[in-house]
Amino acid sequence: MCYNTKMNIIILVVVGIVLLVLGIYLGRKHSPKIANECKCDDEIEKQENGMTANDSMINKQAEEKKKNLVAILEFLIKQDKVTNNEVEELLGVSDATAERYLQELETAGQIVQVGMTGQQVYYKKK
Repeated sequence: MCYNTKMNIIILVVVGIVLLVLGIYLGRKHSPKIANECKCDDEIEKQENGMTANDSMINKQAEEKKKNLVAILEFLIKQDKVTNNEVEELLGVSDATAERYLQELETAGQIVQVGMTGQQVYYKKK
């Protein structure tokens, strides 16, 4: 190979690398703008109304919690008592979540705990 051909190859490789680095830099710099342009209409409307995606998630979780608390109370209308394990199965939640729900209903004065600890503990409507 002659000297000119080797120089042309080196120049092409260097130009390619420079263009690649420039593309990565510009892609990172402008990607938030592109992401904002691609947001779905619901998210844009929520942001215009002052709601963030986090607010929306919190509202959704609050609605689900309220629905679950109502489900526990409806279960107690049909049954005389409910246990933590029954709430877990009824709602498909963890032990800790079932315990929190029952504690919240007890604190609100809607149910009472019978028993102190262990498997003999159950809750009944006040």
